[in-house]
Parts: sequence; C-alpha cells; structure tokens
Amino acid sequence: MSLRIVFLGTPAFAVPSLEALVRSRHTVVGVVSQPDRPKGRGQQLQPTPTGMTAQAHGIPVLQPAKIRDEAFLQATRDLQPDLGVVVAFGRILPDALLAIPRLGMINVHASILPWYRGAAPIQRAVLAGDAETGVSIMRVVSELDAGPVFSIARTPIPPDATSGDMADALARIGADALIPIVDLLAEGHAVETPQNPDEATYAAKVTKEEGVIDWGVPAGRIHNLVRGLQPWPLASTTLNGRRLVLRKTELNLTPVESRDAAMSPSPGTVVATTGDGIVVACGFGTQLRIVDVQPEGRRSMSARDFLAGRNVRAGSRFGT
Repeated sequence: MSLRIVFLGTPAFAVPSLEALVRSRHTVVGVVSQPDRPKGRGQQLQPTPTGMTAQAHGIPVLQPAKIRDEAFLQATRDLQPDLGVVVAFGRILPDALLAIPRLGMINVHASILPWYRGAAPIQRAVLAGDAETGVSIMRVVSELDAGPVFSIARTPIPPDATSGDMADALARIGADALIPIVDLLAEGHAVETPQNPDEATYAAKVTKEEGVIDWGVPAGRIHNLVRGLQPWPLASTTLNGRRLVLRKTELNLTPVESRDAAMSPSPGTVVATTGDGIVVACGFGTQLRIVDVQPEGRRSMSARDFLAGRNVRAGSRFGT
C-alpha cells in the first residue's frame, strides 16, 4: 500500500529523509517548512533546504507563519495525508495538526531516546563526550519527544568528530531508518515501544555564551566544547584582547614539561609552540594542543600559519 505523506522539516538535516521518501513507493503530497529567512550581508530571503528540494520535485510547499492558523490547518487537511513525517521542523506541533493524518505523525529524532529529548541532541551528545549516538524513529505526541519508539539505529561518535560531522552522518542514518518504518505502518505491522520516562534527559539549545572557554576545566572538556559547538556557535578564547575561535584541537597526551619543573603553569598558559600546534595548560594538570584557529575577522587557518609573524610563545596567556 502506498501512503500519502505530508513532510514537516526545514534544515539540511531533513533533506536526506525527504529525498528517501520521494524515492520510495509512497507519495509526498506536501512539504511544510518554516518561512524563508533573510541571510548574508544583503539580507536576501533564502529558501529553506527542504523548500528547495520540494520545488525540485514539484511538491507543494507550505510555509505558515503560525502553525495554529486555521487556513494552514485546512490546507493540510486538503492534502488528505495518511501519515505525517517530521524531521527537524523546529516547532512544537499542536494537537489540531497532529490529528490530521489518519496514521498520525512520526519523527526522525537524532538521539537514542529517551536520552537527549529536545532541540540539540547532537550537540549535547558531542559536548558530553559520549561514545555513541543514534537516530530514533518515534511517534509524535503532545509531550516533547516522549512518544513510543519504532526503531533505534546507533552509531559511534569518533573522538574528533564535530557536531557538524555527526549531523551529516545521522541525517543519512535517519533517512535509511525511516522508510522501513513507513512501510510497516502502511502494512499495519509497525511495533511501538514506550519510552521509560525515568531515563529521559533534556537537550537544551546551545547558546553563544556556552562558547567561552574556561581554561580551568580539564582539556577533554575543552576539546569536546570545540567540536561540539561546530558549526555554531563555536568555542572561543581571547589573546591580547582579541577573540580567537578554536577550530580544531587535540588532547596532548604526552604533556610538555614546564620550563620551571617546580611550578605547574596556570590554566590558559601557552606551554609550547610547535610546528603543528600550540600547547596550552588546562585544569587538573592536563594540556590541549590547538591545531586550527580563526582570528577575529579572518579565515580559519592552521596553528602554524597563525604563529607566523605573531609573538605567541611559551608563557603567553589566553583569556576568556
């Protein structure tokens, strides 16, 4: 049986799932995305990634300013969807919208539920230094990310992977996991497993304020911050009063000895500058190697290029 599907999603993360549905035996009868937003220096309106994909396939696009608006709800009813598929739509769906598809709505959520319910599951998993993450295909209910789960696909988080890297990987994993569940729903054979609410954790949105590096914490936490806040909002420090974004770091597992062996350098102190990095003292006697940086108003560059012509040496201090 082929289902009529209304797809709700906005960013690039949602595109692989939309493309997978388009290639499937089911029919995407409409795509709902958030309104186009102005971007860039010219503040020109830019179409959403899902909106562009829908237009390329000749699929109607709905971009309501308010999803509780009766005109939008009626337009969705007019599509006569059997099923709704939600992928990173970015808004809480009202009961009136959830009730429209006869089979309800399902969601491609980028975590191993019930862990990391909420807006930033990928970033929170990387920031926490988790060894694995995954995608859960779940039923959408009124409570945030609390619906029963159809399936979970797991994947490791490499120790140097950024949130952007994991988003790309999970988008593909989610698309692969989605279609079998849609097929099972069409055949009436899908099995739903309730979540254990006692194990639930919440993944709040990341903020710019979280990107300020505290050199007094262990190097591992700073390394996770650097990769967890990419591509946004980025982790930064200051050097000589100017903001410096850290783009790539490594744990310095073989600590560089201080010139004065009797004293440990205070956190934020440059311990050594080598050809491929800047070694900085962190909390609890740990050290971090900075590999790539982005000075304020400049492009990203290697530590080697950054050091050329700059007076950064052992004993220099990074601030907050």
